[in-house]
Amino acid sequence: MSNIQIFKRLYYDYTKKYLPKILLSVFFTVLLAGSTSAVAYLLDPAIRLLFIEQKQSLIFVIPGAIVLAFTVKGASLYLARLIMIGVSEDVRRDIQVDMFSSLINADTRSIDNKHSGKFITNLTNDVGMITGLVSTVILNLFKDSLTLIGLLSVMFYQNWKLSLIAIIMIPLASYAARTLGKRIGKVTTQQMNKAGTFNAYLIEIFKNHKLTKIFQKETYEKKLFIANPPLIINFPE
Repeated sequence: MSNIQIFKRLYYDYTKKYLPKILLSVFFTVLLAGSTSAVAYLLDPAIRLLFIEQKQSLIFVIPGAIVLAFTVKGASLYLARLIMIGVSEDVRRDIQVDMFSSLINADTRSIDNKHSGKFITNLTNDVGMITGLVSTVILNLFKDSLTLIGLLSVMFYQNWKLSLIAIIMIPLASYAARTLGKRIGKVTTQQMNKAGTFNAYLIEIFKNHKLTKIFQKETYEKKLFIANPPLIINFPE
């Protein structure tokens, strides 16, 4: 199954039902982006009018507007995150219920062919990463994109030459971020596989701890663990 198919299934099977809450979170991210842009816009007149031109009539207006913008920014970020965390926990519950139902109803051959440690990893780590995708990636996608658009608009309004330089630098930064993201994705996949192996190893240790005591294999198991640590990850070059 390709990544696009996975995202489609995640949306239609689990996320679509919570679309009103997600849209409400997006609304707060719009407020967040607008307030962030407002703060950036107000800093220039604050310095120019209050400190350079020393207009006493604006001594409370501009600082008050900045405080209001920061308040809206903080409240919007809090509410957007709160809503998306709630959605991610609902999605987590739905996925875990479906996975547990599939596990209970699976035939014994399928269960025997896949170690219990892998099932535990799928139910915990893998589901956690999926819900993290819902709560963090979706929120950051809208938040960062809208904030970037707002800040660029302010920059173009105040200094279009500096804005052109920023636009030229954005593709370079995007390329670096995409390259780093691929490397992180490889490490994440490796970590998931290692976590499954580690869970399987721990289950075997706990299941057979009496045999380990009877045959006095504690030192052997410790040396085996040190020689082949299940959670060591080789980072890609």
